[in-house]
Amino acid sequence: MEGIEPSLVPELLVTDLDQSLEFWCGVCGFAVAYARPEERFAYIALGSAHLMLEQVGVGRNWITGPLERPLGRGVNLQITVPNTEALVQALGRRGVELFMQPETKWYGVGEEEAGVHQFLVQDPDGYLVRFQSSLGRRPAVQS
Repeated sequence: MEGIEPSLVPELLVTDLDQSLEFWCGVCGFAVAYARPEERFAYIALGSAHLMLEQVGVGRNWITGPLERPLGRGVNLQITVPNTEALVQALGRRGVELFMQPETKWYGVGEEEAGVHQFLVQDPDGYLVRFQSSLGRRPAVQS
């Protein structure tokens, strides 16, 4: 987990840090970079994707309104992984339901299209996560 620190690191308030760590690290492949157990806080990373997890009610929580499930409404976190299929299988073995089944999608990027294989899942608190693997780029389809 050495290298350039990301300029944006979301901090997710969670209801049960242990449950969140099991999802993010035990199933999705993140690793704990460092933790402050007395504050129920963990900084986790998977490649260049970094997140902070902090349990509600312990330490300093910056809360701007009622915390109602699902948490993080209106936001999805896109995380690039090498193999979405392996992750779908790992989630299935744990009985985790997907929010959106895997799909292949091509998105316009200027004169090209960027292809991804992607799916969506909610973490234990309802944060919406879009895991994707790159399929590369191709010339844009002209209509």
